[in-house]
Amino acid sequence: MKTWQYLALGILLGLLASGVILLVARQPRGYPIQLLPTPTQADLTVYVEGAVTHPGLYTLPPSGRVADAIQAAGGLTSQADADSVNLAARLSDGQKIQILANGQAVPTAAVISSQNPIDINSATIEQLEIIPGIGQTKAAAIVAYRDQNGPFLTKEDIQNVPGIGPGIYASIEDLIFVGSASQ
Repeated sequence: MKTWQYLALGILLGLLASGVILLVARQPRGYPIQLLPTPTQADLTVYVEGAVTHPGLYTLPPSGRVADAIQAAGGLTSQADADSVNLAARLSDGQKIQILANGQAVPTAAVISSQNPIDINSATIEQLEIIPGIGQTKAAAIVAYRDQNGPFLTKEDIQNVPGIGPGIYASIEDLIFVGSASQ
């Protein structure tokens, strides 16, 4: 190599080294990333009544299921109709879980209110029929829609069921809730 090539290579390496030093030594720009703690879900409070050993209010973890609530209430009594409730359904805060006794009828319309709504993700056709404005045909359509498309994510999704539009939804909005759709 010729002398001028060594000189050019030396200058180039000197500039490169100066650039690296400046890059490493300069003050950082912008703001540091802050990692926030993962939010924890609050515990759920549910009311268990009917054919359980100790009916009452119970606080359960957010991943709780109906079976967990029944276990917290001391388990089913010998008169309990275990088939009257979906033991695998996820819980939601403020939910009321009623365990029927063998031969006991489903709740009547007088029991359904905004304080005691029906979970449209776990209700049977018979329970849905009790809702004013929902007869046997619409109740069957709700269950068929739920079976075909999975659980309702919001109670407004019931309007996707054929035959249930904004008018019917407005009249039943306070009488229904969505238990656990996913999770």
